[in-house]
Amino acid sequence: MFNRLKRALTESYIGAIALGWLLAQDIMQFVGIFATPVGEWVSQRVYPGLRAQTGGPHGISFEFGLPEVIRFLLILAIWYGLVRWLYFSPQNAAAVSAAPREEHPA
Repeated sequence: MFNRLKRALTESYIGAIALGWLLAQDIMQFVGIFATPVGEWVSQRVYPGLRAQTGGPHGISFEFGLPEVIRFLLILAIWYGLVRWLYFSPQNAAAVSAAPREEHPA
């Protein structure tokens, strides 16, 4: 079943498009690692009274980017696993095992 799925994904453009989309999502998560803390800092500057009421941290805090880091790493691991499974696994494993071996006298 997985061999048929692998063949369908590698022989059509569906696999390449899906991998490209995953890579684009991963790049967006990477940008979000830095954009989220900056966005929080800007909102603190624009609405200082709101931050004073909630008692949140002041200044740029990179802990706001931690969910983005986790998403980035998970998507990257999924992308790498799919690329390795689809394109870097041995395709001739059956052909190599079926090939006749040369016997050397001992």
